[in-house]
Amino acid sequence: MSERDIGQEILEGIREVKAFKQGKGKLVTRKLSEPSHPKTIRTRLKLSQTAFAGLMGVSVRTVQDWEQDRREPSGPAKSLLRIAEQHPEVFLEVG
Repeated sequence: MSERDIGQEILEGIREVKAFKQGKGKLVTRKLSEPSHPKTIRTRLKLSQTAFAGLMGVSVRTVQDWEQDRREPSGPAKSLLRIAEQHPEVFLEVG
């Protein structure tokens, strides 16, 4: 894996925004897809509600509320669900 130059990436981003504001460029945007239902993701990972809650950093009650559609995952939880769904090996490695 190559080393990233974060400073250079930030400068390039600032230049892109500046060019866009001057009407000289186009910003690249991405629309994130909604993750699958939490129960679907948990089942694919073959995890208990307790284990899944631990990896997500939430209570078992929260996972139960998501799975029974009493609550919806918030922004950060949705991001973790996307990772769990799209890159389960990374998600499971954290545990």
